[in-house]
Amino acid sequence: MNSSLFRKEVMPFMTMFGLLIVTTVIVDVVLHQFKLVWVGRWLGIPGVILIVLSFLYSMRKRNLIQFGKPKSLLTLHEALTWTGALMILIHGGIHIYTLLPWIALFFMLINIISGMTGTYLLRRSRLFIANKKTLISDAKLSELEKNERLFWDATTFELMKKWRTIHLPITFSFVALAIAHVLSVFVFWEWK
Repeated sequence: MNSSLFRKEVMPFMTMFGLLIVTTVIVDVVLHQFKLVWVGRWLGIPGVILIVLSFLYSMRKRNLIQFGKPKSLLTLHEALTWTGALMILIHGGIHIYTLLPWIALFFMLINIISGMTGTYLLRRSRLFIANKKTLISDAKLSELEKNERLFWDATTFELMKKWRTIHLPITFSFVALAIAHVLSVFVFWEWK
């Protein structure tokens, strides 16, 4: 009963996000080492396409499309978003010289964190809390002791449930900034 929700569920989530960043840095370094920086520049296009395709899950969830099973589309959504985000992070690398792409990249990272919160943390945390309640209810403890043992885990879980309040507006902000970035590329592109 010593294991806390934070150590058991939040730390693996943070590790997954860290791996996304580390993978981005490694790929960027490899591209630089082999003088293939131009590959990273073009990864933004397939990255955006993958993220756009990931919206099939949201469309199915809101009954805008009828095909596909929601659970399968959620898995596809997670994989496409993760891969697309990796490509966009590599695309961004350290070569962004204007403010708009940096802001879009920041909002994408916030969006990834909020999306991962919903898919990973809440799903696993709900199971963790249920298991811990079962263990505590079987123990010969007073109600006060049971509540004290669940307090921080329950508080952490309640805070994590609020993720939807930021995920949707952040998604819309990221989409708007990404569109503005793409349009600015076309406006300022040297069409020679």
